[in-house]
Amino acid sequence: MDRRLLNVGFGNVVMASRVVAIINPGSSPTKRLKEEAREARKLVDVTQGRKTRSIIITDSDHVVLSAIEAGTVANRLLSDSQKSGEGKEQ
Repeated sequence: MDRRLLNVGFGNVVMASRVVAIINPGSSPTKRLKEEAREARKLVDVTQGRKTRSIIITDSDHVVLSAIEAGTVANRLLSDSQKSGEGKEQ
């Protein structure tokens, strides 16, 4: 089982294999998604009081708010998956 962790800021991590999407928080549908997750008690805010710069959606329908830019989080996810693939035989 893949147990890689994705750093989402301030020492908080998410299992990389559970990430479905990393999105920008600006649009109305995204704001609705965030509010629905809050009502369903599936919202995890790891911004430490800072501005939300990305929203991470997991396969368990949890919504994680991060103060790290969506592109930065995506690059971390990509670089982690490339590093884990280096040592494997193909």
